[in-house]
This record gives sequence, C-alpha cells and structure tokens, in this order.
Amino acid sequence: MKVLIVSDTHRKETNFERVIEIEKNIDMLIHLGDIEGAEDYIRSIVNCPCYMVAGNNDYFSMLHRDLIIDIGPYKALLTHGHHYYVSLGYETIKSEAIAQGVDIVMFGHTHRPIVDVENEITLLNPGSLTYPRQENRKPSYIVMTIDDENQAHYEIKYLG
Repeated sequence: MKVLIVSDTHRKETNFERVIEIEKNIDMLIHLGDIEGAEDYIRSIVNCPCYMVAGNNDYFSMLHRDLIIDIGPYKALLTHGHHYYVSLGYETIKSEAIAQGVDIVMFGHTHRPIVDVENEITLLNPGSLTYPRQENRKPSYIVMTIDDENQAHYEIKYLG
C-alpha cells in the first residue's frame, strides 16, 4: 500500500500536481490542512480515497478538525496540529494521540517535515509543498508504504 501525505498547499497546486506525476499509483491521499478551498480540485486529480482535515487557514471549510482512520493495520489521527500547539512542541499532540489509542499522528502547520518513530507513537509531518520553512527550503511530502508483512515505512521526499 502506498500513501501520499501532504500539507499546507495554500491553494497553490503546481507542486502538488508535480508530486502526483512523480508518485504514480497511490492507494490513498492524506492532506493535513491549509487547503484553502481546493478540496474538490485535489479530489478530482487523484484516483484513490482522499482524507483531508481543516487547517488554520481553512476558514469556511466543512472539513473535520480531526479524523481517525485505518491505514492497513494502523490507526492514524489526522489533524492540522494548530489546536495542539505543534509550533511550540509535540507533547500535547503526543498525549492526544496516546489518549485516542492511535499508532500514528499526522499533522502539518509548522511547514517543517518530520518522521519520528517512537515506541508509543509515530509522528509524521510532511512539511509544506508551497511554503517550506526547514533549513533547505525545499517543498516536501511523505510517502508511507506498508509492505507485505504489514510493516510501515516512511520517506520524506523533496522537490528539487
């Protein structure tokens, strides 16, 4: 299974379109907010289940604040992260994920990619495809794959 995880596109879809061309044959798309009204467009260019949550710039969106979904054998909490103060650290979001009984928490908001696999919880942030803030300032996303033994693997990828 191949899952494409993106966030913070801010209605500028050029890099998202490039990623869709690069990452052919995805089985699921997860967008972690700050879509700014492009939900229908995003759904229209992929041919797989799409899960999206509202970000702090999705003012009039009907998207959920949080979602809990199953990805293969894993339970994942999807959120933008601003309600959990992720700009200040990850303790609040980790506590919420553990309280919800999930294996993985995926969030955006900081525009900085992370993959942090711990015993209790895995934290994933794909960064931003539009306004990256990490040191190299390259647009980023995550590809999650689940192998034949139901083991998850995560890769942060960058557009050059």
